Amino acid sequence: MSTTVATPPAPPGQEILAPVRPIQPPGRAGSAFWRTLRYCLLILFVIVLLMPLYVLVVTSFKSGSEIGVNGQWSLPSHWTFASWEKAWGRLGPSFGRTFELAIPVALISSIIGAANGFVLSRWRFPGADVIFTLILFGMFIPYQAVMIPLGEIINWIGIAKGIPTLILVHVIYGIPICTLIFRNYYATTVPIELIEAANVDGAGLLRTFRSIILPVSVPGFVVTIIWQFTSSWNDYLFAIFLSNTRNGPITIALNALAGAQSPDYAASMAGALITSLPTLVVYILLGRYFIGGLMAGSVQS
Repeated sequence: MSTTVATPPAPPGQEILAPVRPIQPPGRAGSAFWRTLRYCLLILFVIVLLMPLYVLVVTSFKSGSEIGVNGQWSLPSHWTFASWEKAWGRLGPSFGRTFELAIPVALISSIIGAANGFVLSRWRFPGADVIFTLILFGMFIPYQAVMIPLGEIINWIGIAKGIPTLILVHVIYGIPICTLIFRNYYATTVPIELIEAANVDGAGLLRTFRSIILPVSVPGFVVTIIWQFTSSWNDYLFAIFLSNTRNGPITIALNALAGAQSPDYAASMAGALITSLPTLVVYILLGRYFIGGLMAGSVQS
């Protein structure tokens, strides 16, 4: 004997709705396909970009007899550090000189750019826009166009060619980009109320900049320091005109190592890796703050 359970009648004005099964959104399978294809393309691009690095690293550990077009993709049969020792012996003295160049350039140009950007963004005075335009004009002058006049000016001033001359030139050429970055940062990120409160407390221009503005300028300094450090470390054009292998940066020594009549390809590869190591470390340590600092002054909060 079966028992039937009667469904109670619905209250007046209400209807009993059957449960609705979730409907799979149309195109979900298609979006998964395109997402998979996108990831596959990204992986392919990464592999293509890493292929030269692989050849660079592998070749630097090979002996001279193993280096050739046919075996460039193969691993060394005998791993050796002889090429690294040779490269370091040729690049070691200039390695320290390049730090003496890049660190002062990054710090000095960043501080000058911060001061310029603060004044041009918060202290409006007659001709401020004209001065800012003239400063930015220095960003669009190609290095090649000023090499001969610059060399004549350096000789006229009487500064000995070498690291001090390169510091002066890179600081001057770095002021426009540093000023632009800090001006945008201060104009859109640092609230004007902060400066007004400092003025109410009796702080002048220099005191406000030193005690109020500089402590909140870390994102901007990260961007300019990375930019200037990398630019001065990798520069070759200024270095070849204003220094030599005895007193110049590492790019001059690397060119001498790789540009011989009978080049040692393994030592050249090792030298290229040694040369690029400091900039790589800087990006690894500060790279997470680079994009954030670069975008900090891009939008109005």
